[in-house]
Amino acid sequence: MKQSAILFCLTVVLFVGCTSKEDIVPDEPDYSDTAQWYIADRGAAVDVFYIVSTECDDYTLGGKPMHYADTRNDSIRTLLYGEMVGVDRLLAGELNYYSPYYRQVTMKTYTSDSLVDARMPLAYGDVRKAFDYYLEHYNNGRAFILAGFSQGAMAVVDLLNEMADSTYSRLVAAYVLGYKVTDTNAHIRPAQDSADLGVTICYNSVRDNSCAVPLLSDGNLMAINPVSWSTDAAPATLIDPRYGDTLTVTLDTTSLLLHIDGYTRDDYMLPLIGCEGNYHCLEISLFSDVLRRNIALRAITTQTSRSLSSR
Repeated sequence: MKQSAILFCLTVVLFVGCTSKEDIVPDEPDYSDTAQWYIADRGAAVDVFYIVSTECDDYTLGGKPMHYADTRNDSIRTLLYGEMVGVDRLLAGELNYYSPYYRQVTMKTYTSDSLVDARMPLAYGDVRKAFDYYLEHYNNGRAFILAGFSQGAMAVVDLLNEMADSTYSRLVAAYVLGYKVTDTNAHIRPAQDSADLGVTICYNSVRDNSCAVPLLSDGNLMAINPVSWSTDAAPATLIDPRYGDTLTVTLDTTSLLLHIDGYTRDDYMLPLIGCEGNYHCLEISLFSDVLRRNIALRAITTQTSRSLSSR
């Protein structure tokens, strides 16, 4: 799975008020169509609702550049599907897993704040509709975990901000991976340990503070070390699940950036806005083992809590 990185777009002509008048927009996904989902129903008591990151770049159709993913185009769906199935394999474990296709914006969108402001509402509108459909037709009142990476994490923050209290009462935890949280409220509370419920988990990984990408981490208000599940500056040892390398992971409590010491691999770097020593594209793969165990722990904790409260 190629983490994070680029978005794609295709098809039809349809102009939307919040987009640039020059943008050609693909048809809206129909979430009653199961082809617009990746679903793994394992009969579990807890779901994972996952929102994929930027997976494709600008391309040209009829001589015009496209800036949104077409959820009906096979070549683009393949890119999104790769992340969906990869994250399911790495993180979901025995839990149910739901991930919608949506009209994400392209990576080049992030080179301009004005483009982000103009285009993201359409992408987020799809995610919101998918989440509403999931709640009404798939969730069946179960507890759920909300997770997203990069562009998907941006959408997680938006969903939390709009979430109804009755929905939030079933939230196990929200994982905002590789993005920032710039506000807190009744539905966005920073995680303090490995098993607290209804909280938000957030981190951004770098070699040192000079490697930060402002778009991803400037103004962030919360972070936790996903190895030790603590919010202090105590270093923790992580074994890279892919290579077996021993790394030291330390939370800088001032910048709220996660410092990784000892990483020497030449890995894929975030295009256009990335820099050497920024480990954005590793936020899931590098921490997959600790994330999977934590998701399972919080799911068990919420089931126990629900069982006790029903007595």
